[in-house]
Amino acid sequence: MLSVFCSPSRYTQGKNATDALGVEMSGLGLHGPALIVGGRSPIRLLSETWKHTLSEAGIAYAVFEFGGECSLSEIERIKLVAKQYKSQVIIGAGGGKVLDAARAVAADLNLPIVNCPTVASSDSPCSALSVIYSDDGVAQGSRFHRKNADLVLVDTQVIAHSPPRLLVAGMGDALATWFEAKTCVEGGVKNLRGGVSTQTALALAKLCYRTLLADGADALRSVQSKVVTPALERLVEANTLLSGIGFESSGLAAAHAIHNGLTTAKATHAYLHGEKVAFGLLTQLVLEGQPRSVLNRVLRFATEVGLPITLADIGLTDLPPEVLQKIAVRATAENDTMHNEPFEVKPDMVADAIMAADATGRAWKKDHCPS
Repeated sequence: MLSVFCSPSRYTQGKNATDALGVEMSGLGLHGPALIVGGRSPIRLLSETWKHTLSEAGIAYAVFEFGGECSLSEIERIKLVAKQYKSQVIIGAGGGKVLDAARAVAADLNLPIVNCPTVASSDSPCSALSVIYSDDGVAQGSRFHRKNADLVLVDTQVIAHSPPRLLVAGMGDALATWFEAKTCVEGGVKNLRGGVSTQTALALAKLCYRTLLADGADALRSVQSKVVTPALERLVEANTLLSGIGFESSGLAAAHAIHNGLTTAKATHAYLHGEKVAFGLLTQLVLEGQPRSVLNRVLRFATEVGLPITLADIGLTDLPPEVLQKIAVRATAENDTMHNEPFEVKPDMVADAIMAADATGRAWKKDHCPS
């Protein structure tokens, strides 16, 4: 089997990086008309900067406000607008779902894609896939695209002014990267691009984990203070680039499959992708029978930055057996990443691991988080 490593063509990060968007696009031979697909807040915050940087580069553009879910209907809606404006490049600006939708549109229309994450809440920007949801927020599956982004541009000044919860959610997504990558590599399973992992990808996944532990708490304090610091720069790189390359070029396992299962429970819809992945990781570690020392490191970090470690933390204060069963069945769906674990995983095993992870998290809180 061939080894396959994937990454964006160019990754640009730094304070006020949006000022360089036009120059970066021109340097890569990307010209207008461009369609910017943006969330409401990015449009409000960055409109003047887009006007300046894209006008200077001679790139005509139009702006389309994202509807909220990366659903098939939303993707089709954006495609119609892109065709109307005869767009030659798609620019996604916002969080993971905005970028996923923009990426799907670009892929369907065979256009270049520029990802401009305005939060560091997931590793979506550097990947070549889109997670597709129903219009009411239930994960439906993933769509794999031909190539990664032509440009990922990350403005840490914008991220420093984003809600701290979003940065923490990104840490939850990134926290699973090393553990899922290690599971996939040790099992010799294919990564998301159909090959086996390279040493480079696994090393980046490990660096992602080490960076989280070293800089996560300081980076959170930076965002709480709305300032850009070296710790924030390193942490944003971990959430975005290291995690993005690590998961795509090494693979996903139980943590993300459990996230997908959790989306079937309506009570979790108010919680972010990375928050549910964090609890999914704790469940994966229980499912795999990992040593207590490993669980303790994850629990300590999660507690320090405020990631979920119990079912109640993701809205499931009450979990009827039928809801638990539905979660477990979805988590073990055919072709989901649960089957990258090195043993056969049945729904009842997932249900037991979820309840055991919840008990572990509650015990940790009792001992380490006195009210």
